[in-house]
Amino acid sequence: MPEKHGYQFIKKTYYSAMEDSGEEQKLPQPPLELDYPAKASLIPLPEPEEMTHIPDIELREAIERRKTARRYDESQSLTLEELSYLLWITQGVRQVTERPVTFRNVPSAGARHAFETYLVVNRVDGLEPGLYRFIALENALLKVDAPQDITQQVSDACLKQQQIIRAAVTFIWVAVTERMYWRYGERGYRYLHLDAGHVCQNLYLGAEAIGCGTCAIAAYDDEMLNSVLSLDGNDLWVIYVAPLGKRLPPEK
Repeated sequence: MPEKHGYQFIKKTYYSAMEDSGEEQKLPQPPLELDYPAKASLIPLPEPEEMTHIPDIELREAIERRKTARRYDESQSLTLEELSYLLWITQGVRQVTERPVTFRNVPSAGARHAFETYLVVNRVDGLEPGLYRFIALENALLKVDAPQDITQQVSDACLKQQQIIRAAVTFIWVAVTERMYWRYGERGYRYLHLDAGHVCQNLYLGAEAIGCGTCAIAAYDDEMLNSVLSLDGNDLWVIYVAPLGKRLPPEK
């Protein structure tokens, strides 16, 4: 195997990237979560122990039933408990350590957990339609200022994929570059994409427990979608999108 593709090359490039990291340069660690206005009104979510209406499902059953869904039952909404469950299994914080890092329900390189979860809500009981951000450390939602037609704008940015219009809620994971690069430098770019896969897979499997389906989307206009969410596309940028809703009943 040529050296440029072998272990020595990988080792060299890995440590070279690490040397450029903020941690190696003794820079302060980025915050575990993006800031929000101190006077913001947060919407509390049910805690994990309060999610008594979420059915149990065997892991094998969830894996074997998992199937991408692009059409949803638009007559049904999600409950706030169901949405909270999906947020808990994808980005919920189990523990904050003294380092500090967060331990969550998905793996992440170096426990960086460099994502913020945005939600385009169409049909969730108790929530007005619109754009929200999951404040994971507080297990709460923050309403984000957005155009009234935010669903349509997100769909347009995603090459007009109609499952976003049909969905009860669309998950949008936003990468916080600094949070990952502080530890891993340029190599952190690939880790962000690996971590996004972990998060979305949990959404796919968790959706099966509540009769929902989802559809991972990576086909979107980056500049357009970042602009819709008021992200700069450099420090903060969309890495993955997943509309979700109740499955349609089987055709007879």
